[in-house]
Amino acid sequence: MTRTNHHHFLALPLSLRMVYTMTLVVLGLGYLFAMIHIFSSHAGRDGKASLSVQDIMIAYSGSESDTKLESALKGPMQSMLPPAESHEIIAWVRAGADQAAYEKDVAGIVKNRCLSCHDGSNPHIPNLSDISGVMPLVEKDTGMDIFTLVRVSHIHLFGITFIFFITSIIYTHAHVRPLWFKCIVIVVPFLTIIFDILSWYLTKMWTPFAWVVLISGAFMGLSFAIQAFTSLYQMWLYKMPPDLEESGGQLPVL
Repeated sequence: MTRTNHHHFLALPLSLRMVYTMTLVVLGLGYLFAMIHIFSSHAGRDGKASLSVQDIMIAYSGSESDTKLESALKGPMQSMLPPAESHEIIAWVRAGADQAAYEKDVAGIVKNRCLSCHDGSNPHIPNLSDISGVMPLVEKDTGMDIFTLVRVSHIHLFGITFIFFITSIIYTHAHVRPLWFKCIVIVVPFLTIIFDILSWYLTKMWTPFAWVVLISGAFMGLSFAIQAFTSLYQMWLYKMPPDLEESGGQLPVL
């Protein structure tokens, strides 16, 4: 076993440990809000409150029984309007989506509840300012379209890669044995983001790939937790073992 010039947290300047600490705290909060967003945008699509594999299947491959509008009202838009108004819109869809009935029963709900976002100002979301923008949403739900998946994919690939590059650089200062476990914790999130995003597309073709989306996300979150908590613990509460202390905090490698 040899030593390197790569040092443990406790051999680093206090100012650098503060930088690492605050970075992990802010990234941890960001990760928490990302999980809340995922839950709020996917949960409930199958008619149940919790997030399930079925919700993920519907999000990416569509629903066998619902239109796009119904899936949205059961999923990401569920909290945007009262249940009674949501049921009114769904009843209109299932009654045949008649234009006269829309003007009588639905147009007012859309104006009051939806147009603050769906007014045409954002090209990435439907424009519901008139019935011509609503009618495409009463078609069968086929899940996220390819253009949306591509747009979201490149954002995730760049963003999550940078997040785990930062957390992994910090984590390399931790004293972890066996060394292979430390390497696995570093490599896993980069692999899971690849599997996760590929599975979005594959789920559109074969819905059981939704399990890969769910499992990949779980392993990614677990890796983040291990890196963050191990790093924070060893920065402030850890006592270096005698051999590491004798070397001045130089981390050993095999």
